[in-house]
Amino acid sequence: MAAAAPTNPHVPVLLRPLLAAVAPVSGEWLDGTFGAGGYARGLLEAGAARVIAVDRDPLAFEMAQDWVGQYGDRLVLQQGVFSKMDEYASNLDGVVLDLGVSSMQLDQADRGFSFLRDGPLDMRMSQEGPSAADLVNTASAEDLANILFHYGEERASRRIARAIVRARDESPIETTLQLAGLIESCLPRSKPGQSHPATRSFQALRIAVNGEYNELFHGLMAAEGALKPGGKLAVVTFHSIEDRMVKRFLTARSGQGGRGSRHAPQPEQEAPQFTLPTKKAIGPDDEELAENPRARSARLRVAVRTDAPAGAIAARDIAMPQVGGSKR
Repeated sequence: MAAAAPTNPHVPVLLRPLLAAVAPVSGEWLDGTFGAGGYARGLLEAGAARVIAVDRDPLAFEMAQDWVGQYGDRLVLQQGVFSKMDEYASNLDGVVLDLGVSSMQLDQADRGFSFLRDGPLDMRMSQEGPSAADLVNTASAEDLANILFHYGEERASRRIARAIVRARDESPIETTLQLAGLIESCLPRSKPGQSHPATRSFQALRIAVNGEYNELFHGLMAAEGALKPGGKLAVVTFHSIEDRMVKRFLTARSGQGGRGSRHAPQPEQEAPQFTLPTKKAIGPDDEELAENPRARSARLRVAVRTDAPAGAIAARDIAMPQVGGSKR
């Protein structure tokens, strides 16, 4: 008998199409981005015997304490990062990853993720290590520009980086609205319906602070090792760079990548580690967009594990953005 759903304002994005794409749901699953618990609950109520819920944010588990007991030992909480999921579980029937920042984190001004709410410039999902303020106030203009460009696809990255350095020479940049206002002053006024001018820059800084692309790359590899033959991998992304990384990983691991020049000797092809039920990403339907506008940029990709041994792949093969001192 399904447990009663707790009162929770946060709506898991693409939950209905995800559950349809991985049906039937049974056995042991791992939710690598627990957040407010929407996917974990959805999997349990769809038939999963057990869900291991992973999150690097300790507050996620604190906020879930009033309802997790309803599922007994069917729901196991594991603080940590999903890139280490193969240390937490093996022979899994499925893995779900919902990338990026959660609504729960955006809604808490003191976490520093939102450019619409004033709070300390933090952005740390684990609440440990250097914060966004540390990065903004110490990185060189060149490194800041590269972060904004490569992680946020911000075309005005150099202009914004120079403005940040000039401003911090006067006084440290310590709050979200302070930084958002600075970025806004560097860009043309946005038109109705356009995203906030600080959207791309805040995304880039959050990704850099939390090492999200490195985490995603290693998380995909860990999922390959943790899934049993026939196990399903479902990944929800919210921006184009993440989606490209997931697409290229799954394309490479399903044996559908390019074969190189027809004039050169063809490398030996290893058995594919995944099959793809569909090559195209799944987006929100009109009903979901009406219920949850946050879903408009979400994309779901699903793959099924084969019985081929887990292999190795270089980060460059899925075009993981690298930020150092490189020039554009």
